[in-house]
Amino acid sequence: MRMATETGVAIGESEWEVKVPAKKLKNKLHFENLKAVVMDTGLCSRCLTCVSICPSGLIVTAEDNVDFPDYEERCLDCGACVRVCPRYDYKPLSGLGDYIEFIAGQSKRFKGQDGAMATELIVSAIDMGMIDRGLFVDRDERWMTGIFHVQDAEQLGVLTLGGTKYTFANVLPELKKAVMFTKRGVGVVGTPCMVSGIRKLQQEFPVFRERVKLVVGLFCTENFHYEEVSRYLQEKGVDFSKLVKTDITKGKFIATMTDEEVKFKVKELEEILPGGCNVCTDFTAVESDASVGSVGSAKGFSTVVVRAENAKKVINYIREKRTAEFGEAKPEELDFLIGHKKKREENIKRD
Repeated sequence: MRMATETGVAIGESEWEVKVPAKKLKNKLHFENLKAVVMDTGLCSRCLTCVSICPSGLIVTAEDNVDFPDYEERCLDCGACVRVCPRYDYKPLSGLGDYIEFIAGQSKRFKGQDGAMATELIVSAIDMGMIDRGLFVDRDERWMTGIFHVQDAEQLGVLTLGGTKYTFANVLPELKKAVMFTKRGVGVVGTPCMVSGIRKLQQEFPVFRERVKLVVGLFCTENFHYEEVSRYLQEKGVDFSKLVKTDITKGKFIATMTDEEVKFKVKELEEILPGGCNVCTDFTAVESDASVGSVGSAKGFSTVVVRAENAKKVINYIREKRTAEFGEAKPEELDFLIGHKKKREENIKRD
């Protein structure tokens, strides 16, 4: 049930109530403010935080962009979209961020792009009773992304859950569904912009603060719209029916197929790089409970940046159960990509 209130919109229960911001940048609907400040300027990261919480009509179009058809008639002017958008009052994050532990890990249970530690963290959190479900990005045979709700380790037999997909995924709209149905809590894996969106949701809605128990961020340089990057890769000779995995390493994009590899410089992808990625400076997902990526660790291992006590508890549980092997990681090896994102954003400002 949706109803208008004096302070905004309540969706079902009072815990979903939205408080309208006191000021608007323009004397128009809040969505018009969002459109003017974020969408029309190329700031939108396509994190879909706004889509996840809008009670009336924000959607993802066939072109993979956020839009609100007929907003003049349908927008309730509740202010939810501008309150949760991490780019509306954008203060770019950068650097390595605070952490408790900086380690390398390799899961003994799961296979992934590197050490499968994002998977290990979420499933271990389920095993120890911290959460009852985790959200993973799945894909179909065309490498189009979808979201899979994992509730036990046996579901990880779905091989397409592993590996990196360099296309946007609808994680946050699915997170809302998970939050509504969970009994113990939810764990989620996402890119830095998604992590920032989750923190905004937790700030504005107590239900997200109470039920999202573990946020794992991924090291990220950029992401792409599916249609654009798939067309680009096909032009480079990638056969999606044979594609096994994609990876970005040492400045190169590598598409591994069953019979060959296609390699090219990542810089070549700049022509299809979304504007929201161009202005992002957060490589390590500094707002997450734990960050995971390949940079800084030996081949076959994941770098794990343990930032919060809840993530530390999960790492301690993994050590106790011996479901992963741990080693040393090198923070200084992240410096180049942290600097690269910062420099790219500075270049955009100058242009």
